[in-house]
Amino acid sequence: MILNYIWIGFFLVGFLVAVIRVVGYYFRDFFIEHFNLLFDVADRDVFSAIVQSTFDMAKTSVEISIYLIGVMTLWLGIMKIGEKGGAVRGISRLVSPFFSRIFPGIPKDHPAMGSILMNFAANMLGLDNAATPLGLKAMRELQEVNPDKEKASDPQIMFLVLNTSGLTIIPISILAMRVACGARVPTDIFIPLILATYFSTLVGLIYVSIMQRIKLLNKVVLAYLGGLTAIIGGIIWYLGRMPQPMVESRTGFAGNFLLFLVIIFFIVLGIRKKINLYDAFIEGAREGFDVAVKIIPYLVAMLVAIGVFRASGAFDFMMGGIAGFFGIFGIDTRFVDALPVAFMKPLSGSGARGLMVETMKHFGPDSFAGRLACIIQGSTETTFYTVAVYYGAVNIRKTRYTIPGGLIADLAGVIAAICIAYFFFG
Repeated sequence: MILNYIWIGFFLVGFLVAVIRVVGYYFRDFFIEHFNLLFDVADRDVFSAIVQSTFDMAKTSVEISIYLIGVMTLWLGIMKIGEKGGAVRGISRLVSPFFSRIFPGIPKDHPAMGSILMNFAANMLGLDNAATPLGLKAMRELQEVNPDKEKASDPQIMFLVLNTSGLTIIPISILAMRVACGARVPTDIFIPLILATYFSTLVGLIYVSIMQRIKLLNKVVLAYLGGLTAIIGGIIWYLGRMPQPMVESRTGFAGNFLLFLVIIFFIVLGIRKKINLYDAFIEGAREGFDVAVKIIPYLVAMLVAIGVFRASGAFDFMMGGIAGFFGIFGIDTRFVDALPVAFMKPLSGSGARGLMVETMKHFGPDSFAGRLACIIQGSTETTFYTVAVYYGAVNIRKTRYTIPGGLIADLAGVIAAICIAYFFFG
C-alpha cells in the first residue's frame, strides 16, 4: 500500500513541478515584474523530456533484465550446489553457540533455534527464496512458546530486528545489477558492503539486547563479536595505509578472489556430499531465470516513475534542498545523490532496487553515488515489509519496539555505508 502511494506520488509531483516550470517559462516577465520572482528552472520542453524518459527507462529496464537473467541464473545455480552441499547447515553450526546466548527465551533444543539459524544462514548467502520460508517457519515455532499470542515476544523481536538489519555475505542481485549497468569492476563494492551490513547488524543487536537486558559481556558473545570486530578493524587498518587507487584495486581483487573461492568451496562441498552437481546447478539456475523474469515488471514500473520524477526537475529540487542543508555545515554532499535508496529501502525492496539502478544509470556505476547506492541497498532491509509479513503470518498485532529497532539498524547501516564509501572510494 505504501509503495502504491509512493509510485503515484512520483507521477503527480512530477506533473505539478513540470506545470510550474512551463508556467514559469511563458509568464516569466509577468512574475519578474509583479512579484520580483525569477524562474531559473523555467522550461517549456519539460514535458517532452518526461515523455522521452518513459521510453528510455522502459528500454533500460528490459536491457538490464536481459543481463540479469544470465547472472542470476548462474549464481542461483551455484547457490543451489552450496545449499545441497551443506553450506547453510555449516554456517548454522558455526554460529549456534552465539545465537543460543542472544535468544535466552527459547527453550533448549527447541526446533525454532534450528529454523532461525537456517534462515540467517540462507540470508547471508543471498538465498532469498530459501530464507523466507525458513523465516516464516521460525516465526510459527517461536509463536508456540509465546505466552501472549497477540504481542511479539522477546525472541521474535530479536529475530526480526536481526533479520531487517540486512546481514549478508554474498549480495548476488546487487553484483548482478552492477554487471548489467556496465561497472568496470562489479565486485569493488563487495568488501565495503560487508563492512556496512556488519555495523547495521551490530547496532540492531546492541539495541535489542539493551531493551531485553541480554548480557552481551560473556565469553562466548565477546569471542564472536570481538573476533569479527577484530577482523573488520584489521581490514580497515590495512587498507587505510594504502593510497586511494591501490585501495580500489585491492578491494576489487579481494572481492573477485573471495567470490570465486565461494564457488570452489561449494563445488568441493557438493563432491564431498556426492550430489549431482550438474543437476543441482540446473535446478537452481531455473529458479534464477524465474527470479530475473519476475523482476522485469517491477523494474519497469519503478524506473519509469523515477524517470518522470527526475525529468520533471522534482528530483533535483529535493536533492538540492538536502544538499544545501548539509552544505551549510561544510559537509561534502556527494552522498546525497544516493540517499533516495536509503529513504526507499525500509519501505520497498523493489522500489529501492529501482532507485539503485537509476542512480547507476544517471551517474554511472563506477561513480561515487552509484557505488554508495549499491552499498546502502545491501546494508539495509525492507523493515516495514518484513515486519508485516512475518508478524502477519502468526497474527501478531503488538509489535512493541520491533520497528524502531529495525529502523535504528537501517540508519546505522546507511551512516556506515556513507563513511565506508568515502574511505574506500574517496
